[in-house]
Amino acid sequence: MLHLNIGQPDIETPEYFFTTLKTFNEKVLKYGPSGGIVELRLAVVDYLKSYNIDIELDNVWITTGGSEAIIFAFMTIADYGDEFLIFEPFYTNYNGFATEAGVRLTPITLSRENGFHLPSYDTIESYVTDKTRGIIICSPNNPTGTIFTPEEMFIIQKLVKEHGLYLISDEVYREFNYMDVPPTSALSLPEIEDRVIVVDSISKRFSACGARIGYFISRNKDIMSASLKFAQARLCPPTIEQYAAVSAFKHMYKFMDSMIEEYRKRRDVLIEGLKTIPGVESYTPEGAFYAIVKLPVADSEDFIKFLLKDYSYNGKTVMLSPANGFYATKGAGRDEVRIAYVLKEDRLKEAIEILKRGLQAYK
Repeated sequence: MLHLNIGQPDIETPEYFFTTLKTFNEKVLKYGPSGGIVELRLAVVDYLKSYNIDIELDNVWITTGGSEAIIFAFMTIADYGDEFLIFEPFYTNYNGFATEAGVRLTPITLSRENGFHLPSYDTIESYVTDKTRGIIICSPNNPTGTIFTPEEMFIIQKLVKEHGLYLISDEVYREFNYMDVPPTSALSLPEIEDRVIVVDSISKRFSACGARIGYFISRNKDIMSASLKFAQARLCPPTIEQYAAVSAFKHMYKFMDSMIEEYRKRRDVLIEGLKTIPGVESYTPEGAFYAIVKLPVADSEDFIKFLLKDYSYNGKTVMLSPANGFYATKGAGRDEVRIAYVLKEDRLKEAIEILKRGLQAYK
């Protein structure tokens, strides 16, 4: 089974991370601070300074993965029944987090034809109602790989300012950028500093998805105070993994560039391979390690089941994600899949060949 269905990197977790885990020598593994250990919070502050983003120690809480940070954001700034604008396709777990918090996601559908970039200011503004509490963005994006331009981020900034909204920005894939200009962080947007929450995680950056270490950032003191109460209710994030994350941040300059270059090569292998398959429509993702791909089928989920149950080539098959799960609009994405290019080049080429032959067999 060649897994292209989940964002689980196969690149090895940095040795510095595991060395810290193995050398942890406390006699008792005690509860840590609810907001995370100071060493890791300071590491996040220093890390963002390398992107010319200035925050203070009190602007950062450590969370149990980026998932918890998103839940904290919803619970802190929204009341039951509030709505958030979100651009689809979007990370499917946002649905679950919104349900937990009792809020509703209002989808704005983007198009593959322009690489899933934003529509005009007026188009987005037309979705704002008196129930709209905020906007959720993810750039670089899961599942599209799109990176919003500075001009697009200005559109978001203007909407937040003029309508008194909040902005939740998921920046987990910040380093996974194949463009000449780094992504614009929401923390860099002027005039809405107290309206921004950034959620982030070490999962993809350090290939450490199982560590469950994320962080929650805001310059708004009331938001930080309220979110700490949710952190206190769950006691503390994982302790040993926090120290390991400190070590990975300290040494990330030694391994990050080569990791990103590896993913750039994989992206190119995927896109070039997809061009050889009749009827498949794709584009060139600008970041992250995903692409939303249109297949020449009526129902991608049915095709994926066919690959899993009824098809193999040389004893192998491939697993994809049906894209309809990344949309909130009913019926959207039925002929699309999300492909995560998280396999080495030779295995990725093999998966593309299986996909090509599998489509022929399915037809």
